Amino acid sequence: MLDRTLHDLRYACRSLSRSPGFSLTVILMLALGIGGATAVYSVVDGVLLKPLSYPNPDELVAVWHDAPGAPGIAAMSGGLPMSPSMVLAYREQNRSFQSMGSWLPGTASVTEVGRPEQVPTATVLGDALQTLGIPPLLGRWLTDDDHRIDAAPVTLLGHRYWQRRFGGDPNVIGKTVTVDSLTTEIVGVMPQGFRFGDSDADLIAPMRFDRARLGPAPFCCVGIARLKPGVTLEQANADLERLLPIWLRLFPFPGGPNPEGRNITAEQIYLDSWRMTPVLRPLKADILGDIGDVLWVVMATIGIVLVIACANVTNLLLVRGERRTQELAMRAVLGAGRWRLTRPLMLESTVLSLAGGLSGVAVAYGALVLLLDRAPPGLPRLDAIALDLRALAFTLIVTIGTGCVLGITPALRAARSRPATALRGGGRGASSGRAQHRAQNTLVVGQVALALVLLVSSGLMIRTFDALRSVEPGFAAPETVQTFRIVIPDPRSADPRIASDPRDVIRQQHEILEALDALPGVSSAAFTTGLPMEGAHGWDDLQIEGRPVLGSALRTYRNVSPGYFGTMGTRLVAGRDIEWTDIDDTRPVVLISESLAREVWQEPAAALGKRVRPGSGGAWREIVGVVEDMRDNGLDQAPPTTIYWPALVAEMYFGLPFYVSRAVAFAVRSPLAGTAPLARQIEQAVWSVNPDVPVAAAQTMQNLYERSL
Repeated sequence: MLDRTLHDLRYACRSLSRSPGFSLTVILMLALGIGGATAVYSVVDGVLLKPLSYPNPDELVAVWHDAPGAPGIAAMSGGLPMSPSMVLAYREQNRSFQSMGSWLPGTASVTEVGRPEQVPTATVLGDALQTLGIPPLLGRWLTDDDHRIDAAPVTLLGHRYWQRRFGGDPNVIGKTVTVDSLTTEIVGVMPQGFRFGDSDADLIAPMRFDRARLGPAPFCCVGIARLKPGVTLEQANADLERLLPIWLRLFPFPGGPNPEGRNITAEQIYLDSWRMTPVLRPLKADILGDIGDVLWVVMATIGIVLVIACANVTNLLLVRGERRTQELAMRAVLGAGRWRLTRPLMLESTVLSLAGGLSGVAVAYGALVLLLDRAPPGLPRLDAIALDLRALAFTLIVTIGTGCVLGITPALRAARSRPATALRGGGRGASSGRAQHRAQNTLVVGQVALALVLLVSSGLMIRTFDALRSVEPGFAAPETVQTFRIVIPDPRSADPRIASDPRDVIRQQHEILEALDALPGVSSAAFTTGLPMEGAHGWDDLQIEGRPVLGSALRTYRNVSPGYFGTMGTRLVAGRDIEWTDIDDTRPVVLISESLAREVWQEPAAALGKRVRPGSGGAWREIVGVVEDMRDNGLDQAPPTTIYWPALVAEMYFGLPFYVSRAVAFAVRSPLAGTAPLARQIEQAVWSVNPDVPVAAAQTMQNLYERSL
């Protein structure tokens, strides 16, 4: 039997070699179908099917909260994060977790190790690293002592950063690096591939705090926990709901339950008004979000493409079989049985399928390289996508299955043919009967139907994409706006967002603006704490003078410099812009978005002269201008209601006399945006003011705009 099979295999190969055009056409179609299916399966497997790269990943959960009574939280990605005080209370009082901690993504400026550089960071609290269960490659984990406000600054290095900046030096433990102007000791190096969920971090540092000064807010930390054996999500949720009032008793408002003369307690705000409840999710589900639905749709779509390719190839095999009708009839007359007749046809299909599968691997590899290079920013677990053994096994299964599918119809057709009729008809007439036409017509109808489904779906997607491109984003000519980020370090600040000498920070930022304005071809420059489409913004509940505090809605906010809206090409709907005299004199002014003005006062002009302040307190501020809405969460999402505070404000946050963000994004309008000469000039302009400030995340607004699509 093996000899006969090998003989038929050689015969099939010789037969295909005599029709190179036919063979190459079939192999190409199968390569596209199998290669596309393999590429998409590699994405589905890497993103959805592979477990997280932590010990016992099913025990890991993400800790979020819901607050249905606080409008605006529902629009936040994932829900309401945790506050540092909440992490401490839950960690100390829970009955459901083996360990618990949190982390906060951010950036930091590193100097004295080559040129100034801004790197991604993770600020951890509690047992975040221990919870994930990945020990350091070198050195030690962070401890509770590292979190004390008076502790010496320490950090762990990410593996990639250790290799890139320290050459993989095994003696790096104990050395120091200057991070945000602080001399910081290196106490550990994390292993290759370690990530916080789906985020890379070059530096991992402890959150340093004074426990006595912690209050219920701010909600900024991504909570992670490891469940005890046998504890369900429902039980853990009930346990944390029990801890909510305990948390507020342990960490009330600083200064007592009556802050700034308001007779409101933390319980009234967070429990009665916001109606906060814990929401625990498996860590993997939290990382993936709803991307699974999208990927399965794509997998089904590429499956339809493969079916169309199989139907097309089967039709070609049926047409090719017309020329072989007499040959098969003669072999039947000479005594060949049905299996002897159909085996060469099945082997031909298998050879074609294997050749298509091998070519499909090359197609899949090229497709994955292109996909990973142009992957959308929202696609998680990109590092797990690879053309590995699992993907190759999938390719082999699909290839064998495709070969069987391709050979079935021609083989059955040959097995059912009548030798006498075929010989009398001279071959062609007998093979063109009703059965032959019926099989071919069925395949054609199936192909057209499936292709029509794909065509209609593609047309709808293209129409949606075209409609999105016609949406006004809230800024103009994005291809001429160059953006970049800087952080001005301040070693005296315990909070990485707050500078203890804000007037010096705003002075440096203003001088950088003046240096940028002096560059050839630059028409204007400004800065903000978060660019549109970037997703970098803060939020707070907004108090409106004369309206009740409880039930106030959460709003996104940004701090902006004078000239920001002019640089971005954003229309001023009513009133005026912020001016440098407002900042120099710390006047209590604010701008708001058009959507916020219409929601509260129905007309933009009616908002002018009204006063607002953050829910956390501070001085009342007069609305002096209303600006056009900017899209922030994508062109398919409604623009958020936004507050624009000046770059420097007085009596606003944390009981400090002044507040300024030292991490800002600059926008420079110039026809040279996106070019290397302008990038070099920008670096020199920044370094002329402060040589220790790295220029990071350089891109045009056009890049951000296209990424949102």
